[in-house]
Amino acid sequence: MFSGSLVALVTPMRPNGEIDFDAWANLLDFHMQNGTTGIVVGGTTGEASTITDIELRELTLRAVKQVRTRMIVVAGAGLNSTVGTVARVRWVCELGVSGLLIVTPSYNKPTQEGLYQHYAAAAAAASVPVLLYNVPGRTAVDMLPATVARLSCLPNIAGIKEAVADVDRIRDLIAQTHTSAKDFTVLSGDDRTARKAVLAGARGIISVTANVAPQAMSDMIAAALMGDVARAEAIDSTLAELHECLFFEANPIPVKWALERMGLMDGGIRLPLLPLSQSFQAGVLAGMRRAGLQIKQLV
Repeated sequence: MFSGSLVALVTPMRPNGEIDFDAWANLLDFHMQNGTTGIVVGGTTGEASTITDIELRELTLRAVKQVRTRMIVVAGAGLNSTVGTVARVRWVCELGVSGLLIVTPSYNKPTQEGLYQHYAAAAAAASVPVLLYNVPGRTAVDMLPATVARLSCLPNIAGIKEAVADVDRIRDLIAQTHTSAKDFTVLSGDDRTARKAVLAGARGIISVTANVAPQAMSDMIAAALMGDVARAEAIDSTLAELHECLFFEANPIPVKWALERMGLMDGGIRLPLLPLSQSFQAGVLAGMRRAGLQIKQLV
C-alpha cells in the first residue's frame, strides 16, 4: 500500500494564520494531477505542532472525501504522551484514512523499551495500518533498527518513515525487518538521499520536495523502483539544489514560501515559525528555477 512518492503536505494558511480550505482543495488536485501516490495530513511539514485536533479532523475529512481512491491518505497521529497518542489514534481511524503516521515522542527522550511500549499501545488501538516515523533531528530520540524490528512483528504496524539521512540505516532496517511474519515497508524520509535509499531497497519516500515538484519526484522514485539508475540520477540531478534549499530554514518555512511563489497558496505560517528570511529567498528561487518550476511574478 505504501510506496512511490508520498507528500508530507503543507497546511495552507492565510496571512492571519487561518487555514485556507480552498487552497487545500487546490493542493489536493495538484497532487492528483502530478503523480503523487499519497498524502500525509498533519505531519511535521503540515505544522502538526500548531494545528488543533478540530483542524486536523477537518483537513483529513476533506482530503479523504476529495481524493477518494486516487491517492492514499495518511494522517499524523503522534503526540508526546502515549495516552494522548492512543486517544488520537482512535478518532483518526474513524475518518476513513488509509493509515497513520506516528512520530517518536519529542522532548521526553524515551528509552528504546519506552519507544517499543509507546508504539505497541498505539498499534493496539489502531484499526488501520501504522507507519512508524523516526526523525531524531526533530525529536531528540533515535529509534534504532533493533527496536523497529521488534515492532515490525506487531499487528497493524506496516512500515516506517526513516528520516536519518544514511543509506546504511535503510539497509540495516530492511535486513532486520525482513524476517517479520508480514510485509514491512521502509520509506525514506529524507529527500536528499531518497534516490539512493530506494535503490538500496526502500519502497518510496514521504517527501517535502514533492510539495513543489510532485511529478519529478514521482518519476524519480518510479525510475529507482524499477532499477533504472541512469534515469533516476538524471531526474534527481535537477532536484538536488531544491532538496537543499528547502531546508535553508526550518521546514516548512522554505517550502511554504516556494508554494506561494508558485501561486498555489498564500504564505501564511504560524508562530513560532516566521516567513522565509530575505537572505535565503534568492537561494530558494535558484533551486526552484533549476528544477524547472513555474514561478509567478508577485504583484
